[in-house]
Amino acid sequence: MSKKHMVIPVFIPHKGCPFDCIYCNQKAISGQTEEMTVEKMYDTIDSHLSTAQGDSFIEIGFYGGSFTGIEDTKQIMFLEAANEYVAQGRIKGIRLSTRPDYINSQILNRLKMYNVKTVELGVQSLDEDVLKTSGRGHGTDDVYKACCLIKENGIGLGIQTMIGLPGSNYEKDLDTARKVVELSPQIVRIYPTLVVRNTYLEKMFNEGSYTPLELEEAVSLCAKLLELYNKNDIKVIRIGLQPTDNINNNFDVVGGPFHPAFRQLVESRLWRDRIENYIKEYSLFKEHDIIIYTDKKYICDIIGQRRGNIEYLKSKYQFKRISIKSIEDLKDEFFIRGL
Repeated sequence: MSKKHMVIPVFIPHKGCPFDCIYCNQKAISGQTEEMTVEKMYDTIDSHLSTAQGDSFIEIGFYGGSFTGIEDTKQIMFLEAANEYVAQGRIKGIRLSTRPDYINSQILNRLKMYNVKTVELGVQSLDEDVLKTSGRGHGTDDVYKACCLIKENGIGLGIQTMIGLPGSNYEKDLDTARKVVELSPQIVRIYPTLVVRNTYLEKMFNEGSYTPLELEEAVSLCAKLLELYNKNDIKVIRIGLQPTDNINNNFDVVGGPFHPAFRQLVESRLWRDRIENYIKEYSLFKEHDIIIYTDKKYICDIIGQRRGNIEYLKSKYQFKRISIKSIEDLKDEFFIRGL
C-alpha cells in the first residue's frame, strides 16, 4: 500500500506578482486575506502535522502568488523556516508555485539549497494571443525556458493551466494540453476560468465582452484533457478551484463554470465517454438491457452524480435497464454485456 501524500499549504496571497492578470484575485481565491508571517506559517504547519498519519509522505507547499518573485530576504526567511522541518525529518521536502519568467539558474540553485523538490509553473495557456489578452506579462518562450531549466536542475515540474480564458476556445485549450504533454511535467492542474469579484474580468463580463464557459462545456473539455494526460502518464492533481467561503456561487464567483464537486463531474464524464464509445464499437445500442462490469472503486463515477450517466445512456440508446456489477481483479477497467 502506498503512503498517504500530504501537502501542507502555506498561502502567500498575491506576493511576487508583477502583473494583475485579468482573472486574478488571489485573496479571494485562496480564502486568505491576512499577510502570511513566519509565526503564522509555523502555526499552520504544526496544526497539519498534528493530524498527519505517522507514515505519510509530507511536503510544505507555498501557494497563492509567485514565490520566486518575492523579495530575496523574504524568500529566504520562508524557505529557512520550512527547511527546519526537513532537517528535523518531519517533512520530506518543499514545493512552490511561481511564474515562468521568474525562473533562472540562480533562483533554482537557491531553491535546491532549501530542499525544494517541485516547482509548479502558472502557465495558463501556450497560445501567445491568449497570454497577451489575459495580461500574463510573459510569452510561451518563457514557459519553455523555465521548464527546461527546472528539469535540468533535477527538480520536479508541475504545470498549471486554465481553460476558457479570453481569446481562447476549445481547440486552443486542447492544443495547450498537447503542448503540455510534450513538456513532460510530473503533475498538472486544470482550472476552468471563473469570473471572480473585483477583477478586470468581472468588468469584461458585466460589459458583455467576455462570455465564460458553461458548466457542460467545461466538464466536457476537461474530460478530454484528463484522458489525454492519463494516456501520457501525467498525474492531474487538481481540476477546478477548491471551494472556500469566498469561492462559491453568490459570493466571490459571479460567473463561469463553478461546481463544488467539479472534478467528480469531469471523472464521471470521462467514464460516460468511454462507455459510450464501447457501446458504439460493439453495437450494443441494439440491446434492450446491458450490464457494466467493473471494479467497485469505479462504480460511483460510472453511475454519475444523481445517476446522471445512467439516465443519459438510457435516454439516448433506449435501454430499458442498465445494471452495474462489481468484479474484483478485472484486467480491463470495465466491460459491457448485452442482454
